[in-house]
Amino acid sequence: MNYRLSTLVFCSSLLVAGCTVVGPDYKRPQNAVIERSSAQGAFASARAATHVYSDAPLPAHWWRLNHDPVLDRLVAQALAANADLRAAQANLARARAAVAGARAQQSPVIDVNAAASYGHSSGIQQLQPDLRPPDRWSYSSGLNIAYQADLFGQIHRAIEASQQDAQAAVAAYEAARVTVAAETARSYAAICATGMQLASAKKSVRIQQESSDIAKQLWQAGRGTQLDITRARGLVQQLSASIPTLQAQQHVALFRLATLTGQTPSAMPASLLKCTTPPRFTGSIPVGNGKQLLRRRPDIRAAERKLAAATARIGVAVSQLYPTITLGLASGSAGPMSLLGAKSTSSVSIGPLISWTVPNTGAAQAAIAQARATADAEYAHFDATVLNALQETESALVHYARQLERHVTLKAARDTVAQAAREASALYRAGKTDYLPVLDAQRTLANADSALATSVAQLSNMQVDVFLALGGGWE
Repeated sequence: MNYRLSTLVFCSSLLVAGCTVVGPDYKRPQNAVIERSSAQGAFASARAATHVYSDAPLPAHWWRLNHDPVLDRLVAQALAANADLRAAQANLARARAAVAGARAQQSPVIDVNAAASYGHSSGIQQLQPDLRPPDRWSYSSGLNIAYQADLFGQIHRAIEASQQDAQAAVAAYEAARVTVAAETARSYAAICATGMQLASAKKSVRIQQESSDIAKQLWQAGRGTQLDITRARGLVQQLSASIPTLQAQQHVALFRLATLTGQTPSAMPASLLKCTTPPRFTGSIPVGNGKQLLRRRPDIRAAERKLAAATARIGVAVSQLYPTITLGLASGSAGPMSLLGAKSTSSVSIGPLISWTVPNTGAAQAAIAQARATADAEYAHFDATVLNALQETESALVHYARQLERHVTLKAARDTVAQAAREASALYRAGKTDYLPVLDAQRTLANADSALATSVAQLSNMQVDVFLALGGGWE
């Protein structure tokens, strides 16, 4: 018995020592888009606007460039309480639990059982109808140990795949942090920008109301006509009509900010609605280069980890072509309670269990083909994610730079029409023109003020687009 047991243990050791891992090891494809030199250099849009952008690395907490303590507090609150981030954290915990579950397959499975009963067996079952067995206590107990020898790396590849899935979940959580930080900054900027637009609209109403009062005074003094007063009142009403819409937009942005920071709308401080200067960094924006971008963006890391996981699952599928060997040990004892512990009631067995589906390997080959196709799809998704990241970044950079140019032109235009409005008003008061040129000049000025305020809002929003595309904020 000892000789046979020693032989079995020796053979089992040889099997374990001879383990190999089938399937491909993950290595980033040489032809992947991320490996192209054109993807790792300076951004074309940044090179064309060196007065707007610098090649300095993007800071981790980019929103702090605005030096706005309110924004800093809101982003910190969102990163701590956002519901989407809590869900991403739960997904990460689930992925890590899956890794622990996969690793558990490397450990032996131990099953212990014990039972006791009181009664007697049937005489008829023992083919002795006249037998009346006495009632007695009996017991049974057992210990079973099974260990799967990972000869061809099935368990190894399963663990590898789950680890890559967990790393992808980490990247997904980091991507959620990037989005939450950016959307919080965007919502706060929208509140402030709409506040600026409201202030501009109210100023236009006030100026036009003053002009209407002047027209009325001149009419009462025998100059002008009732038509001048009616026209002036109509323009006041037109300008006033935009105010409720802007107020609604500001409250919608506030409610959006409440959701991002994990609060109910009624819990948000009304003082936020007083902001009239949207946060915007006016220095050269540090954007780094393509290489830094591709290393920093979490969605790219997540896509590559998914490709690595799919590659590992090819090995899991390939291992189905080979036998599964489980080493088992079973020990037990059963009998009358009076013989508890007696050698005659014990049993023991040890040996391997070999399971192999052969010669029909069609199902296994189909599973391998599916796994390879899945890996090919993840490779394509990886390339697409890199290309999309570059596209988003270049687009955001060019939009912001061109909007800056447009803003300068709008500001110059606003100054020009403001001068025209002052000149028209002076001529009207001097009696050198009627009220229609004044009305037209003031309408043009109101439109210019509104366009300039809208441009400021667009600049703040587009700057957030730049930082979001650059992928910072998860660190």
